[in-house]
Amino acid sequence: MQFKKIHFLIVALWAFLVILGLTSRSFFPIDETRYATVAWNMWLNGDYLVPYLNGVAYSHKPPLLFWLMNLGWKIFGINDWWPRLVPSLFALASVFVTRKIATLLWPNDSTIKDNASLILISCGLWVVYSTALMFDMLIAFFTVLGIWGLLLSLKKHKNGWLLFALAIGGGLLAKGPTILLQLLPVALLAPYWNKDAEHSLSAKNWYLPILFAVLGGAVIALFWAIPAAMHGGAQYQHDIFWGQTADRMVNSFAHKRPVWWYIAASPLLLFPWLFLGSFWRGLANIHSDFGLRFCLAWLIPVFIAFSFISGKQVHYVLPIFPAIALIIARLTGNKNIAKLDLAPVYATFIALGVLLLYLPHYAQSHGVSVTNWAHLPAWPGFFAIFLGIFLYFYPKKSISNTITITSIAAILLVAVTMFALLRTAGEAYDVRPISYQVKALQTNNIPMAVIGKYAGTYDFVGRLNQPPESIEASGVTAWFEAHADGRVIAFFDQKSKPEQAEFTQHYKGQFIAVLTREQWLDLHTATQQNADTP
Repeated sequence: MQFKKIHFLIVALWAFLVILGLTSRSFFPIDETRYATVAWNMWLNGDYLVPYLNGVAYSHKPPLLFWLMNLGWKIFGINDWWPRLVPSLFALASVFVTRKIATLLWPNDSTIKDNASLILISCGLWVVYSTALMFDMLIAFFTVLGIWGLLLSLKKHKNGWLLFALAIGGGLLAKGPTILLQLLPVALLAPYWNKDAEHSLSAKNWYLPILFAVLGGAVIALFWAIPAAMHGGAQYQHDIFWGQTADRMVNSFAHKRPVWWYIAASPLLLFPWLFLGSFWRGLANIHSDFGLRFCLAWLIPVFIAFSFISGKQVHYVLPIFPAIALIIARLTGNKNIAKLDLAPVYATFIALGVLLLYLPHYAQSHGVSVTNWAHLPAWPGFFAIFLGIFLYFYPKKSISNTITITSIAAILLVAVTMFALLRTAGEAYDVRPISYQVKALQTNNIPMAVIGKYAGTYDFVGRLNQPPESIEASGVTAWFEAHADGRVIAFFDQKSKPEQAEFTQHYKGQFIAVLTREQWLDLHTATQQNADTP
């Protein structure tokens, strides 16, 4: 495939995902809505040094993503599309930097960079998070940027260590010290992957520059962190300098998920590429060349670390996906793939189709009908099965052609499945109705409160100028005594949904209700009577 054609295809596939994502859904609660609200608060109060949520300094994440969202709002005005486009741009950039890495690892085989870029952009997890307002695509980009800089440094390129330092600084500002876990192991494991006498390493020409690059990246982050700590107060100082490292590491080893969790999830995360037969056969020669050893040193330490750190989320491993794509592309080779190698890949399409056909029955029998998945139409399942059969019999002209058509089909299937699930779920993952309701009430100067913890879910979506007050259920009566004309936002399951409410909406597996003082008292009285009934 020609250079210009592959670039056009990558951008076209990315644009398809972005357009579908922007037009098919709003911000997902609670993560996306929270991050959008933090950026919104930064815009409202004009404080670009310390992020805030609900009037409290927000120390859980550094400010780079919030800065970029505000920068776009300065240029394009306040909108919903720009915040979700920012991580998508980093996802696209990561694919192109991965191509640069492939060129440095295997300069004599141009098919690897083409195949790796298509495998990466079509992996199931990468497709899902390419349009998500999260921090992990930023970390993925700074990881591949640092890897690129590391390889350039090995070849004595003058900008290599500068890129490595910028990647560390950018990663620290994007998501904190996790960037060090992504980059330092592969840099320190150079004696394993670098066995070429042409690139001899020593403490002076390798390990000392690594130290200086890390310090340089830290200085970049400290240009923000020191003024922010002085401005944010003692608690914020502790949180960004200590809570982002030691406290988070201690809490991460609470073993919330088993060590094998990522391995068990890998068939879905790496859909459909994990079952490529030539990849598994090639594992026998996994240490055969410099590029494969390098990718292993990049992949394995990070994967082991995240496997033993129990606070697992699927998106945490996105930064190692480029390494996985490079390994699969290299082991697949530049010869045509046999049908027997492809059969397990296309069987995953059929398996996913069967799963989609079974999902409505599962949702109905397990009582998750609040999300409406019990009414999921059958066509996504049949579409997946059709793709699996079609791809198996599709003529295999070359390795590039095979990977291209498979990657397009994988992206199409994952995107269409997400679209169908979201449309079927309806309002269950869309907080726009409740957010607009809160905005209308606030416009009429009606006090608002949320029962329980509040993560800024409605602030940006509803363009609220101030968040609803967070109160405990035991304090609702007292709050209404001080705000007789106020409203409270409460959550109920299917059985306890109030018959009388000013506003109700599906929300995940629950209902949201907006209640007046009289409605709350009636509900509270009815609850007490039911509790007293023998």
